[in-house]
Formats: sequence, C-alpha cells, structure tokens
Amino acid sequence: MMACMGEDLADLTPITPDGHLGPADQHPGIRDREYRRRRHAVTAPARGHQLGDPAPLVSYTESEHATWRAVHAALVAAYEGRVCPEVLAAREEARLPPDHVPQLSEVGARLRSLTGFDFTPAGGPVRNRRFLGALAEGYFHAAQYVRHPAMPLYTPEPDIIHDVFGHGAHLASPWFADLYRLVGAAAARAVSEDTLDLISRVYWFSLEYGVVADRSGVRAYGAALLTSYGELRRLRLAGIRGWDIADIARTSYRTFGYQPVLFGVRSLDHLADALHEFLNDVDEDTGARLGLPTTGP
Repeated sequence: MMACMGEDLADLTPITPDGHLGPADQHPGIRDREYRRRRHAVTAPARGHQLGDPAPLVSYTESEHATWRAVHAALVAAYEGRVCPEVLAAREEARLPPDHVPQLSEVGARLRSLTGFDFTPAGGPVRNRRFLGALAEGYFHAAQYVRHPAMPLYTPEPDIIHDVFGHGAHLASPWFADLYRLVGAAAARAVSEDTLDLISRVYWFSLEYGVVADRSGVRAYGAALLTSYGELRRLRLAGIRGWDIADIARTSYRTFGYQPVLFGVRSLDHLADALHEFLNDVDEDTGARLGLPTTGP
C-alpha cells in the first residue's frame, strides 16, 4: 500500500484473469465507475484515522464474499510446491476464513494474540514514512476494499486480499513479525528520503516479493507473491538474482503488475541474517557507500 516510485497505470505490465498479458488500462477496477464508487465508500471512513483507532466496520456484499472465496481457493491450490513451508504454517496460525471477507478487527485480534501486530485501515495510498514507520509500532496499514469481481485473480492495487491474506500470514508468525519491526525501526531512524527509499526497496524485494532459491527450486515467501496467482504459477520462469544489497538498491520496482526481477535468498535463515545485517546498520551514509545517487534534501 506504499505510495512510492509512482508510475502511470496505463504503462504498466497488464494482466488478465488467468495471468496472461493484456492492456492494463482496460482493467475493470479502473474503468468501472460503479465499482469505483463502492471502493470510495469503503475507504472513505478510514481517512484521517490514527494508529490504534478501531478500524471502521464494512458491510461486505455477497459478491465481495464470493470474490474472497474464489481467490482463497485458487491461491491455496497454487501454493503447493511454490510457497515456503514456514509461510504455510504461519497461514494456518492466522486462521484466515475461507468463506467470507473478514473485518480487519477479526484478523487483527488473532494477530495481537500471536505476535502483538494489528491492522490499521488505509484510506488510500500511504506514504513510505508512515507505512514503514508504523511497522515499528506493530501496525500494518491494510486496505478494506475488495478487488473487482470480473478479475478476481489480479488487482493492479493492493486490496484486502493482498493485505490480509498475504501479510496476515506473515504477521501471525513471531519470526516474520520480528523482521517487520526491524524494517519499521530502520525507517523510523531514517532522516532523508533517499535513505527511506533504500529501506523501502529492501522491504519490497524481501517481505513483499522475496523468494527462496536453492537446489530444490524456487519458493515464494513474499506477501505480494502469496496473493499473485499468475506470478506463483510462473515463478520458475521469473528472472531471479542472488541476494545482493547493492544490486537491490539500484533496482527499480513496480507498485503494479508483475515484477521483472526477483531476488532470492538461500534460506529463510539467510534472509533473517541479511536483513538484520543491513537494517541494523543502515544510516544516512549507506547510500553513498553503495554508490547511489542522491536526490538532495
């Protein structure tokens, strides 16, 4: 839900319901005015909320519940052999309902009992400083609207399925929750936008789009991949590079569409070691040490 490195939606990687390419600006979630009005009605009550305030309750329609059920079933089927077993175990702990769109408070209560994390509603795009900084306080900004029913297996923007189904699995695990707090603590220390952008890239290519790549194959652990049916199905065809902070720091990412590049760790232990090593020490001089250009104050 971060608002970073903005792009024109019409220029982004387009995807059809079964994961094939097509015009992105033709996505029904962009063109359907009635759907946009519904989405606005769902998100408007969350605007201006404060961390810790209760999330507004949403009266979901039967169509929205049906979309959740369809995506839940498709993703669970796609996980076999493509997702790290540690993530599958965490998803079981989260106890995400298969039959209805949950309220943020419904899942959040379970997360609080497991890791102390909670969802806080996102009334629209959330800037990096607020989004990442809230992680240090144990809050994840989550959308409450549901993607368009005509294209349930892909949405160009994060919805409640991405945020709750994907990140909810992570935040049910004390091990993953520790990494989210680590990202948040680093973001809270960042002074410049350049340093914050560097932290957001590392977050993006790990907790959003990370994979484990070893002799047995490629398996997803990143939350965005966990809710991207098309990318899961073509995971072994993705362009995967080895984990390298300097390479990650220079790699742009798309907030919509398939990622052209993924970065693989050797194991989840390798991920934890790499993130702790980088995020514990990142400071205002890190970008210069990596040879990155600056954008100024």
